[in-house]
This record gives sequence, C-alpha cells and structure tokens, in this order.
Amino acid sequence: MYRSPVRKAVFPVAGLGTRFLPATKSVPKELLPVVDRPLIQYVVDEAREAGIEQMIFVTGRGKGAIEDYFDIAYEAEATQRERGKDLSALDGTRLSPGNAVFLRQQEPLGLGHAIWCARDIVGDEPFAILLPDEFMKGAPGRGCLKQMVEAYEKVGGNLVCALEVSMAETPSYGVIDPGKRDGALTEVKGLVEKPAPGTAPSNLILPGRYILQPEVMKILETQEKGAGGEIQLTDAMASMIGQQPFHGVTFDGRRFDCGSKAGYIEANLALALDRADLSNHIRRFALTELGVECSSPAEWSANES
Repeated sequence: MYRSPVRKAVFPVAGLGTRFLPATKSVPKELLPVVDRPLIQYVVDEAREAGIEQMIFVTGRGKGAIEDYFDIAYEAEATQRERGKDLSALDGTRLSPGNAVFLRQQEPLGLGHAIWCARDIVGDEPFAILLPDEFMKGAPGRGCLKQMVEAYEKVGGNLVCALEVSMAETPSYGVIDPGKRDGALTEVKGLVEKPAPGTAPSNLILPGRYILQPEVMKILETQEKGAGGEIQLTDAMASMIGQQPFHGVTFDGRRFDCGSKAGYIEANLALALDRADLSNHIRRFALTELGVECSSPAEWSANES
C-alpha cells in the first residue's frame, strides 16, 4: 500500500525555558549546548537522518537567535578562512534555502496550539513533531525518528514514540493505554495526559516524537483547553484513535530530559564519555570528584563497568 512520505517536521521552540533561568534570560533554551552543539542541532540532524526535507520552527518572542543560528555566519566563516582554519565544525548548521520555515506562536497556549500554528505549512501531508528538550540518543544511523519512519512505512497512520518508565513518573507525561504488541510496535487504544498518581493505564510514556496525519489540525482548530489550562496535543491525538491506525514505537536507545537540569547534565556527560577526544579526561575527572582513585586508563575502564 502506498503511504505518503513524511517530508516535513515541526519543532515547537516557543517555550521560555524558565527552569534554566538566568541562563535562558537572553539565550533560547534550544541553543544551550550539549558538549559543543546546541540542542536544536541534534534534533535537526535526527530529522535529516530520517529523510525530513522541510523544517518548520514554531518560535516565540525572543527566539530570533534560533533563526540566526541556521543562517550563514559571515564574520566567523570569513575569519576562519582567512586564518586557514577548518570549517567542518559548522557542517549542518546552515539549512538549504526554502527548507527552513520560521513562524510564531503569539500566545503560550500549549503544545497543541503550537502545532496548529504550523497548519498552513504542513498542508495535507503527514508530518513529524520533534520536541528539542527531549534528547534521544540512538546508535549511529538509528536515530529515534528514523526508527519511527521505518515503522510508519510498514503500518502507516499515526505513530508516537514510546518509552517505559516507573509508574511513579507517569503523572508528568502523556501515557499510552496499550493494546496488542508486536515487537517494538504497540497498538494505542487510548492516551491520557498527565494522569493522577496511581491511575495511569500503563508505564509507556510519550517522550516527544510523533508522526501524525494532517487531520489532527482540524481537531486542534476547535480543541478546548485541557490539563494545565493548555490546548493539549495528547487530547487531539486521543480523538483520532479508532478513526485511523495508531501505534507506539518503543525507541531503541537512550532518552535524556534536557528540560530538567539533571537530565541536561546527564546528556552532556553521556556524550562527552562517547567522544574519543574527551572520554578519558571526563572519566578521570568524574572518578576523582567521587573520591575514586585511578592511576591508569585500564583502571578507569574497570571502574566504569
């Protein structure tokens, strides 16, 4: 069966990042670095790997630096060239003309409203949604969205990324009411946004990656406010269940919640330990801070395991 390809992705980046004040007072939280690349770069790279052609950024006031980031940096690039410096660090930071769209969510009315703001750009095509706060680290060439696109090509319809957490964590997330399971695929019978403690239908949460059919925009157009007094994307998706195929795709990889300070630091440590130019130094520093004595790389590896 032919399925319309997923060519467009929406990145909701209008949030104020208040949990990271004062760092985010003048710098968008999406531009905070994980090692040496901003959060937004990682999700754009993830989208490109999955075959996404057009990036749609839903911004807000004070987020103009995101648009500047994906533009040419004349002064920096000219200076580096004049000095004979390598420019490879800037690879991927400039989006092709016409492949980046920036529009504004004028009021903070929730994730569902942010997605609805992109309705005219999305048009009548299936599209992906990536939340930059959620850092999804897969194996090389096996990013989260790529895994989802591969599943979409098999089953079509609507897909959400799924992750297992402890039941105690479920009140902080959208949660799947599961049906039949087939490997990484789980039939979605229902969705509950931030259930009260002890009421979640499962421990499968939605960590911020979606592939949705365009009909969701019609639902969001008249969607009433839900949990937190906001227009919730989860509520709109829930109303599509039973009308169209709906599945969860369990992500084969690690997730870091970079919307929290602890998760952000974890992501920095995990990526630093993955880097050949940093791993030994960071490992030795961390063990020293913990009071663990190590005198050789062999001992560092032994302590890591």
